[in-house]
Amino acid sequence: MLVQDRPLPKPSKSDAAAAMNNHHRRFSGPPKNLEFSAWASDNLYKILAVLFLIATVAGLFFLRGASGDSAVLLCLDHRHPLRPSKDSLDRIPLPRIAWDSVPPLRPDDPSSDPFSSFRHPRWIVVSADSDPSSVAPFSRIKGWQLLSVANSETPPDWSLKGAIHLSLEQQSRLGFRVTAHLPYGSHVRKAVGYLYAVRHGARAIYDADERVEVIGADLESRFDVDLVGERSRKEPLLQYSHENPNRTVVNPYIHFGQRSVWPRGLPLEDVGEFSHEEFYTEIHSGRQFIQQGLSNGLPDVDSVFYFTRKSKLEAFDIRFDEGAQVVALPQGMVVPVNSFNTLFHYQAFWGLMLPVSVSSMASDILRGYWAQRVLWEIGGYVAVYPPTVHRVDRVQSYPFAEEKDLHVNVGRLIKFLVSWRSKKPTLFERVLELSHAMAEEGFWGEQDLRFTADWLQDLLAVGYRQPRLMSLELDRPRATIGHGDRREFVPRRLPSVHLGVEETGTVSTEIGNLVRWRKHFGNVVLILYCSGPADRTALEWRLLYGRVFKTVVILSEQKDVDLAVEYGQLWQAYKYLPKVFDRYKSADGFVFLQDDMILNYWNLLQADKTKLWITNKVSSSWMTTTIDANSSEWFKKHSKMVKKVVRSMPVHFQVTYKENIGEKQKVTLCGSEVFYVPQRHVTDFADLVSLVGDLEMHQKIAIPLFFLAMDSPSNYDSSALGSMIYVTDSSSNNSSSFYSAEVPAVYPWSIRSESDFVKLVRAMAAGDPLLMDLV
Repeated sequence: MLVQDRPLPKPSKSDAAAAMNNHHRRFSGPPKNLEFSAWASDNLYKILAVLFLIATVAGLFFLRGASGDSAVLLCLDHRHPLRPSKDSLDRIPLPRIAWDSVPPLRPDDPSSDPFSSFRHPRWIVVSADSDPSSVAPFSRIKGWQLLSVANSETPPDWSLKGAIHLSLEQQSRLGFRVTAHLPYGSHVRKAVGYLYAVRHGARAIYDADERVEVIGADLESRFDVDLVGERSRKEPLLQYSHENPNRTVVNPYIHFGQRSVWPRGLPLEDVGEFSHEEFYTEIHSGRQFIQQGLSNGLPDVDSVFYFTRKSKLEAFDIRFDEGAQVVALPQGMVVPVNSFNTLFHYQAFWGLMLPVSVSSMASDILRGYWAQRVLWEIGGYVAVYPPTVHRVDRVQSYPFAEEKDLHVNVGRLIKFLVSWRSKKPTLFERVLELSHAMAEEGFWGEQDLRFTADWLQDLLAVGYRQPRLMSLELDRPRATIGHGDRREFVPRRLPSVHLGVEETGTVSTEIGNLVRWRKHFGNVVLILYCSGPADRTALEWRLLYGRVFKTVVILSEQKDVDLAVEYGQLWQAYKYLPKVFDRYKSADGFVFLQDDMILNYWNLLQADKTKLWITNKVSSSWMTTTIDANSSEWFKKHSKMVKKVVRSMPVHFQVTYKENIGEKQKVTLCGSEVFYVPQRHVTDFADLVSLVGDLEMHQKIAIPLFFLAMDSPSNYDSSALGSMIYVTDSSSNNSSSFYSAEVPAVYPWSIRSESDFVKLVRAMAAGDPLLMDLV
């Protein structure tokens, strides 16, 4: 308890009497000596208080007029070294580091580190999570030094001949700043091991996992360990084409023969991209500072893949093409990079930092994307290599909850990284600035910003020299890829797993169907209104429809930035559509869909994407009524609004509408649960929305009004939705009882939870068997 919080003792009666006497003497006693020294002595505490107040005010004015170095103000904030001040509002302050003044670590004490004088250029770093026998094969790889890093799960007697082991106690005595940030029970404690290896002469670090075994026990034959010199690769590397500037992430497994498998960390919206490259380009070898190897057996896959590609609890044994060529990534394009089979060269040692504020399953993936972006600043790139290890599938649980944040944020992170720019003069300043920006954007926590600052200082303290900057190729005009610059490579089609069934060498019927659907709808945007809990269903809707459509834009009254859910009210959802139209100007068209309307897209391949679609042939959804004295107040109110809008229409809209509606007193009502607007009518739709303006017109009235003004119903593609199932009797809670995979759409099916979604997907799998991958 603070001193000022303690209760004061109650005064006794004698004390109170003495106090009253003193108070009386203060005013009624003889006059005091007015000599200055006596007065000063009596009032010393008052004088000191005034002087302190004057000094404080002067100090504030001095700081206000200072050169603007916010570090001064930061030092005054005693609450937390990185907590925002009032002036910075909610912004996270950027740490100030005197890079040239970071003191080197003092020489190791042999009593705390028996290997203090040991130096080696090549290190394997693993987390010692279990029995030493699991990492024993690493200790037998010639030319490499194994380093194991303990955590709270490590057996206390862990020991392995040929390995250097850092216990928790030893880690605490090494003097690294980062140790204060590391959780005790996590593999991210490998950060201590990376720094230890750098301090002991590392020029290459192989980031490994205890569950893998290097094929042939030879890393030099699997990776480009030497980037220069006689043993270095002389021939150029294949490189993904940069012809499409909007392509920012790739699935490398396709290049190595597995088209239906995707790596952990690939945005789920990109899972449907399974076609091989039309062509590649080439790049000189020597700057592949980060090298990602593949794993046979159980590759690095996420929980979505792991739990959806099995019919039983059998172990995966997936193989990649060992003869496929190494492939590099150009600037502006990234690939998932993990922490269990990756080689880092000296120039990329700064990129070994594993963030600590995110889940363990997301830590290495975020590190990989972050490091790739910084790698471009020094002219480096990532290359992906044929299988270098084998990992046995132990058929154990994959925690989806640990990955959920990764699935939600990784797509947004990639877009952010590609657009990020810095003008800082040194690499480490840019690294820190990017970490700061990622903290402000919420990709990781403020703790990782502090961690980055300490990590970079520790690197300098152990003698690491930061690479020099190079001009960013992203900001240069892209060179045209001529015919002579193209390199062809057709990946082998290896046996894989799909829906728990092994695939043959030919494309399965299900894959062929998905190709056709994607080809038909691949440039159509789906705008889905989520009336259920968006935080529980948004990801599922993207998984369901994102495989087929160009993108899925989700509207909801529950806005969620992290889930990319935009705000919108269903009764006026049409007013938000023009904003989406502007965002995707090259799209063929736009489908609007309420979440309780299920779209069987496989039955819409014959639909005309140049025409309007709506439920005008579904009598329960589309009806025209005459407004008279017996009509409800709601209809009368909307009838007046319709007349007002029609009067303000340009002549072509007005004429078309009146020809279609006939009598003046009629109003058309439509459920508007699903409709399609082709690109040629996008401007018309937006113009009609602007005519409604601030009128509180309901969507069920506005949409048929717009459609009847844009074109005649005889020109709609009525066959697209005309045969749908539309049930108005809400007494039945069993939607599966009337669902059919033979019609283009089914209404209604309420989705309020993941379990509802699973039931829906199982029903829809009758038309698209690949949907079983999602459950």
